[in-house]
Amino acid sequence: MKFFITGATGFIGGYLTRQLREAGHDVVALVRSYSKAGELLKLGVTVSEGDITDKHSMRPPMTGVDGVFHVAAWYKIGARDKRFAYDTNVEGTRLVLELVKELGIPTCVYTSTLTVFSDTHGQRVDESYRHDGPWLSEYDRTKWIAHYQVAEPMMRAGLPVVIVQPGAVYGPGDTSALGAMFRDYLSRRLPLLPEQVAYSWGHAEDTAHGHLLAMEKGRAGESYIIAGPAHTLIETLDMAERITGVKAPRIHASPGMMRAMSRVMGVVERAIPLPPTFTSEGLRVLAGVTYLGNSAKAERELGFTARPLEEGLRETLEYEMRLLRVGRN
Repeated sequence: MKFFITGATGFIGGYLTRQLREAGHDVVALVRSYSKAGELLKLGVTVSEGDITDKHSMRPPMTGVDGVFHVAAWYKIGARDKRFAYDTNVEGTRLVLELVKELGIPTCVYTSTLTVFSDTHGQRVDESYRHDGPWLSEYDRTKWIAHYQVAEPMMRAGLPVVIVQPGAVYGPGDTSALGAMFRDYLSRRLPLLPEQVAYSWGHAEDTAHGHLLAMEKGRAGESYIIAGPAHTLIETLDMAERITGVKAPRIHASPGMMRAMSRVMGVVERAIPLPPTFTSEGLRVLAGVTYLGNSAKAERELGFTARPLEEGLRETLEYEMRLLRVGRN
């Protein structure tokens, strides 16, 4: 079969593209610049230059495909410049889905996120849960709009879209804030850990496979949480210490302390640029927040499974240790 994918040069999209090619499918990838397409070309992917905010650029490569994976998104928690968040996450999604309708494409899998639920306050929620604001970050807000005000209305009108909602995605090659946290930890530059913060962790390979299962078995008009086991950040770094021997931070900041730091940095960042993790927004999403989801529906209907965190974490940390040339203690 022939599939069109956005976000193929990203983390989840890269794993998904490799799995599609390994399964023998033809893949057409939309990229903003051919200069970023080297790995895709090695995989035998057909590369088309364009942007999800430019409908005209997507029409030719989307024409005649059997399915669409819309994975691309703006994801920059704590970024000073948020101008492209709405255009990419909301309007880009609208344009992709409009083309799915106009071109009569049989199925589209859209990558939403657990963060549309915002802080779940320790609950592992399912797809019926809904949060209508306020939001902790511009990423959360714009993905919420794309999910509930763009994708869902079009699905109710009959568009053959399946939504998948990953949790905290990790694995070798991660360039996100989570990947940076693990590298800081291994380099002994992680000063503290926030208390109570917890995620449903999903290895990138499992998350990508969840997308394939959604394309194959997902019911149009439905959402599926494709997230793995729930662990706090403190539990996760304790696990990392057992794996690597590198000591996890012993200083644990309470939610109140993180909120206070967020307020202070909200004033400071008006005067000077700060690293994303130390911005008001970057600290706010670490103030005792939990992003937890129950994948029972995806397990039951799609056959989705997620590996234990310790198994995936071992692979991830060993990969990063080789790159950083960090030895075991």
